[in-house]
Amino acid sequence: MVKGIQISKVGDIDVMVWADVDLPTGGPKSGEIRIKHSAIGVNYIDTYHRSGIYPAPIPCILGLEAVGIVSAVGSEVSDFFVGDRVGYTSPPMGAYVEERDYPANKVIKIPDFISDETAAALILKGMTVEYLFNRTYKIKSGEYFLFHAAAGGVGLVACQWARAIGAKMIGTVSTKEKADIAKKAGCDFTINYLEENVVEKVKKLTEGRGVRVVYDGVGKDTFQITIDCLADRGLFVSFGQSSGMIEKVSLHKSFAPKNLYYTRPSLLLYNKTREEFEKSADLLFDFVKRKKINISNIKKYKLKDAAQAHKDLQLRKTVGSLVLIP
Repeated sequence: MVKGIQISKVGDIDVMVWADVDLPTGGPKSGEIRIKHSAIGVNYIDTYHRSGIYPAPIPCILGLEAVGIVSAVGSEVSDFFVGDRVGYTSPPMGAYVEERDYPANKVIKIPDFISDETAAALILKGMTVEYLFNRTYKIKSGEYFLFHAAAGGVGLVACQWARAIGAKMIGTVSTKEKADIAKKAGCDFTINYLEENVVEKVKKLTEGRGVRVVYDGVGKDTFQITIDCLADRGLFVSFGQSSGMIEKVSLHKSFAPKNLYYTRPSLLLYNKTREEFEKSADLLFDFVKRKKINISNIKKYKLKDAAQAHKDLQLRKTVGSLVLIP
């Protein structure tokens, strides 16, 4: 028996309970490995599962991302062995636990040059930036684009990725501190959305044209701003909704005037096959190895304090990535 964060109903952070969790007797099933977690990633999607914005099986253990050591191997597993250091970032849920069984075909080995905590803070966010910048829309060197929440976990990886490829990232932030952090990471221009007019600033930076693509993980609060910042035939990439779901949208009124495109991508679909998953991981790890991406803003919480991590994340009190330590 191990300990983990379980929910028996959806709701606010008080539904998160520190509880005993049974591990299957007899070891992992065929095709699975048992992983003793050393670091667990906290991502905004976890709050969606907890609150019910995204459906989740109830009761359940939260979490989609973790790193640890293989402690047992089921039958029909040939690529992983006891003692291997591995990580994952996809369903089935259940990462907020000390130890668990997980499908071996959804696991990757963690290179020696990446620490456990860095890997847990990086894999999901880094692969998200990879598919956003390479496959959803291919960002080019010298191109101006807008990225909301530039000082968040995904945003700081995006800043560094943009700098590495020579793209001109315009990032929105809420404080001077976050602006400084984003700029240091590689964001060329920051806009404090609480003090400045985002649309006017973007138009000024692009000589009135607007940008070809906006990456929006905020949702409700930034929807119209994103529309107004896009150039004709621009692409609205909505990959999250930290401020709430976008409701009652008139497709004609919002997208027709400038002939805009809209997409709602997800890491799950972009890395659906093993080949896609491995290619994404290889590219991300190569950026880290070449010191193009460095995860330095990591806030650590004890696993049993996961509710506090959720609270801080939703109140936008955090900068960078959050990890839970069992």
